[in-house]
Amino acid sequence: MCGRYTLFTPAADLEARFDADFGGHEPSYNCAPGQSLPVITGEDPAAATRMEWGLTPRWADESFDLINARAETVREKRSFADAFERRRCLVPADGFYEWVERPDDSAGRSSGKRPYRVAFADDRPFAMAGIYERWEPPEPETTQTGLDAFGDARNGADDGGDAVDDGSGGDVVETFAVLTTEPNDLVADLHHRMAVILGPDEEEAWLRGDSAEAADLLDPYPADDMTAHPVSTRVNSPAVDAPELIEPVGAE
Repeated sequence: MCGRYTLFTPAADLEARFDADFGGHEPSYNCAPGQSLPVITGEDPAAATRMEWGLTPRWADESFDLINARAETVREKRSFADAFERRRCLVPADGFYEWVERPDDSAGRSSGKRPYRVAFADDRPFAMAGIYERWEPPEPETTQTGLDAFGDARNGADDGGDAVDDGSGGDVVETFAVLTTEPNDLVADLHHRMAVILGPDEEEAWLRGDSAEAADLLDPYPADDMTAHPVSTRVNSPAVDAPELIEPVGAE
C-alpha cells in the first residue's frame, strides 16, 4: 500500500517539473491520510489543487477515507470505477514510506516495524497515479425544538416549530486516492504493494487518455534508479513533520 509519502521539493522546482502553479506550497516530510495535499487534474492542469487524502465516492452517505485503490480492480469496484473513468489526477511526491517487520529481540518479544523511505537516488519529484472525487456530505437531520418553541395566540408567537441545524452539511469535499500495483524488485523486499509511479511521458495519457490507455499505465515502475533506506520510527506519527524524518538510520 501507500500510506505515507514526502513532498519537500521547493515550489519553484515543482512548478518547473509539472508546469503548474504550486502557490502556497509548504514542504512536507510526512504526508498522511486526512491531510489536504496538492494534486494535478486534467480539468485544471495549470495549477495544483489541494484535496484531502482519503477518497469518498460521491454517492456515499458517510466519509469512506479510501487512501488506496488496487490497479487490478479499480475499474470494477463501485467506489472507484467512475473516478477512474472520469477523474484521474497526478499526485506529486518525492518519496514514500513502507514499513518492514523487524526480527524479535533476544527475549522473543516483537520489535515492531521499521519504516523505510523509497525514492529516486537524486530525490527528484515524480507523479503517483491518483483518482479523485467530489463528495457532498448529506444534510444533517433537523431536530424539533421543545414545545415551548411553538407559538400560541396569547403571546403572538409563530405557530410553527424551529429547526435546529448543526451546520455540518452542504460543503463539497474533494478527496483522492493513490493507485497501487505489484512491487518492483526494490520494494518487493519491503512490501507486497507499491504506488503506481508514472513516467513523465505517461502523465498526459493518465490525465486525458481513455480508460483503456490509462489501464495500460498501471505497471510497476522499474527499480533501477530507485533507492530505499531505513528511517526513524518518528515518522509513525502523522503529527511529526521534520527534515530529520528522511535521514537514514541503522536498520537494526
